[in-house]
Amino acid sequence: MLSFLYRVFVDSWVGRIVAGLFFLAFIGFGVGDVLLNIGTERADVAARVGNRPILVQTYQNALQTEMPQVAQSMHLADPSQIPAATREQVAQQVLGRLMLQAEIAEAADRHGLIVPDSVVRDEIFSIPAFKGRDGQFDRALFNDRLRRTGMTEGRLIELVQQEQASRVLLQPIRDGVAAPDVMVRRVFDFEAQTRTIDLVRVPFAGQAVTATPTAAQLARYQANHPWEFTVPEYRHARIVVLSADTIGQRLDVTDADLHQAYEAQAQTFNQPERRNVQIVTVPTEDRARALAAQWTDGGAWAGVQKNAGKDAAAVELPGIKMSDVPSADLGKQIFTAPADATQGPIRSEGGWVVFRVTSIAAAHVTPFDEVKQALHDRLAHERAQALLPDRVQKLQDAIAGGGLDSIPADLGATAVSGDLDAQGQTHEGTPAPVPGSDAARQAIIARVFSQAKGANPELVQGPDGVWYAVAVDGVTAGHVQTLAEAGPKVATAWQEAARRHMADQQATAYYTQAAAQGGLGHVSPAIAGLEHSQPISPMQPAPEIPREVAALIFRLSQPGQSVMTQAGDAYVVATLTAINHPDPATQKNLYDQVRAGLGQSMGDDIEMSYGAALEGIVKPKPNNGAIQAVMAEVTGHQNAGAAQ
Repeated sequence: MLSFLYRVFVDSWVGRIVAGLFFLAFIGFGVGDVLLNIGTERADVAARVGNRPILVQTYQNALQTEMPQVAQSMHLADPSQIPAATREQVAQQVLGRLMLQAEIAEAADRHGLIVPDSVVRDEIFSIPAFKGRDGQFDRALFNDRLRRTGMTEGRLIELVQQEQASRVLLQPIRDGVAAPDVMVRRVFDFEAQTRTIDLVRVPFAGQAVTATPTAAQLARYQANHPWEFTVPEYRHARIVVLSADTIGQRLDVTDADLHQAYEAQAQTFNQPERRNVQIVTVPTEDRARALAAQWTDGGAWAGVQKNAGKDAAAVELPGIKMSDVPSADLGKQIFTAPADATQGPIRSEGGWVVFRVTSIAAAHVTPFDEVKQALHDRLAHERAQALLPDRVQKLQDAIAGGGLDSIPADLGATAVSGDLDAQGQTHEGTPAPVPGSDAARQAIIARVFSQAKGANPELVQGPDGVWYAVAVDGVTAGHVQTLAEAGPKVATAWQEAARRHMADQQATAYYTQAAAQGGLGHVSPAIAGLEHSQPISPMQPAPEIPREVAALIFRLSQPGQSVMTQAGDAYVVATLTAINHPDPATQKNLYDQVRAGLGQSMGDDIEMSYGAALEGIVKPKPNNGAIQAVMAEVTGHQNAGAAQ
């Protein structure tokens, strides 16, 4: 049932609740935090599907569960490091998933799928979280679990009924999906194939240009390539910026304040040991021993999960610390076990446990001196943030009263002036020293090039809490340089073009010879610098092979064919020398993975098509105000988009 819940509900909140009860019962991790506040209070509605509301709290809980997984997949330490655009995309996807689940439940109701009370009772009685030490349903334990999670018995029964009805509706869709053998074989042949190539690189820099361009050649090159010798428009601007950062730079933060902040965040700077653990819990010791015997290495995890059984829990617990384990005995054994060694069977409250520690992150203490500057910047920023509204008003009054020349020095504003182009570059080609983040810089530069010369400055709010005012007092129009103005740049550009042309000619000669003689390896005399690659495959590209070349090589149909392309500052000619198609019998695991992946993908497509059809029957009604509030919290932007 456990694997079915996660598959059918696609990590749904319903699936997480019921499956969470499984996990927590089996490994003794308690359910209080996972189910806290679910089903006890009715919050604002984020969307409504038929008669089913999707509560804002439900939506937020789903996001809180999803974001750490997204961060882990992006190899980020914390969900706060996920880019705002990605967080908004995830939030939209989670909302769509919740709507799909509600649509499926509505469809089950329309089809008259009534789950008998006996089935619901048997399902609840089978949940290990509600079983006592004798393996039987324990009413007292059941009541205690519900009380700790804030869930009523009626709400749990409703969830189980919905899950059972959705199972009956969706299971035939999944069961009916099977990737055709011919498709599996074609995909396997492509992904598992390996190819070897010969290649030769012709770098531009390696070409010796001995000729000196004549004045006529330089003039012709400059006339034919005017975009290379164009001077952009420059504007001389005075810019005043006020933000929490500019104010904070002038605030005094004492060492005592910093030490107090360091101590208050001791848990952040004193990280305990963390471990990634794969853990399986089964009802009997014999089954646990059988799984332990099977689990001989890290690669056996997929088989262990498959063979664990429907009444077992097989889960991965990434980055847990010992305090995450309420069971002191189990926690001690997990945190004293060596990495990459199967442990167990071990008797636990919910059954017999077998586990394997896959990685260990040692405890780490960050000294005060290493974070002193970061603490200073954060405290100064927080204090400056409180001062910002009053400073903005004073700056606005000062600009209105006397322009940029009348700004008091104690406001904490930063002023800069100078010439810059529309890309924010100075005459020397370096970035102009405009304060603020990239987004703020872009907004300020755009203001400089949209504001008329001599116009009165106005205080404007920009991105990331930045306020700024601009005065443009000089404009130098852009123009194409004459040959005299461009000077040595024309000769340098001519020589670079000549080297590129010579490399093109040399590479073309290699390609022509290879095409005529059956490959680079057959060209006579032998080509200097010819490289012979190791086998490469679509799943395992070789880093030494330019990606532009690899993309073309897998389009060739037979050995002896050649390609030519530019890769960076060189032309590359490559010949396909061999194609190897492994027998599926020798790579059964990969073949099965391809089949399973195709089946999963096809099942997902069919379910999404079914969901799109359901949406046409019962159109979801999003509450854009509530959704925007959640989006703003997730992305940090007050104008985050809402569902359409």
